[in-house]
Amino acid sequence: MASGEFDRILGENARYARTFDRSALTAAPLTGVAIVTCMDARIDVEDALGLRVGDAHIIRNAGALASADVIRSLLVSQQLLGTREVIVIGHTRCGLHGADEAALRGKVADSTGTDTDLHFGAFDDLDAMVRAQVETLRGQPALLDTPVSGLVYEVETGRLRAVA
Repeated sequence: MASGEFDRILGENARYARTFDRSALTAAPLTGVAIVTCMDARIDVEDALGLRVGDAHIIRNAGALASADVIRSLLVSQQLLGTREVIVIGHTRCGLHGADEAALRGKVADSTGTDTDLHFGAFDDLDAMVRAQVETLRGQPALLDTPVSGLVYEVETGRLRAVA
């Protein structure tokens, strides 16, 4: 069942495709950088970092966590597409900041009738969380020994600050 938003998106894509001019771009990012950040809709990664389409791999998930799937994506990014630097970007006012894991699992069970044992990645200290993700990636033996840095994006100001 399609929604009105789904139909709007298809219409916008038709408009976009009429003037599409990026067919010469390759899957390898021009800067050699892979960015791990949150799925939060307020973060416009390209604008905030001065990037354009094709400049970087941007890997997003809830909380910018160095999950198994992020590591898998980074392995593909490094081994097949040549990235040689990773930047982890957490952000202020993240939905997982201060969240209660048990309460979230309860909410899922209440709304779907299904229990889950997922770890959602709730955290209490934003800077510490970003540093932990950086250390997880630095310590991942399957990843290449390349620079891994951490930043916090402030949704209130658009500014970035280094934390790791």
